[in-house]
Amino acid sequence: MSDKTLTRMDLSEAVFREVGLSRNESSQLVESVLDHMSDALVAGETVKISSFGTFSVRDKAARVGRNPKTGEEVPIHPRRVLTFRPSHLMKDRVATGNSK
Repeated sequence: MSDKTLTRMDLSEAVFREVGLSRNESSQLVESVLDHMSDALVAGETVKISSFGTFSVRDKAARVGRNPKTGEEVPIHPRRVLTFRPSHLMKDRVATGNSK
């Protein structure tokens, strides 16, 4: 695996190069899209991006966990977790990228 991480700045730069907006407008566009996605997820909505995948929020119930070191039972509180399910196209693309 690569140690490279794609950042907001990288996305803004890609929009700048591909779309031709100014750097400032590109940055604002990326921020706006990420804000819309975040707001939708916080509201409990599902975010589906065709050919990429689906982001959703799941409610996990309270349960009893166990500390693996001591064996002591520990309560795990209910919580909301973010999940991502990649599309079949994304899965295939990642799989073929691994076989190069």
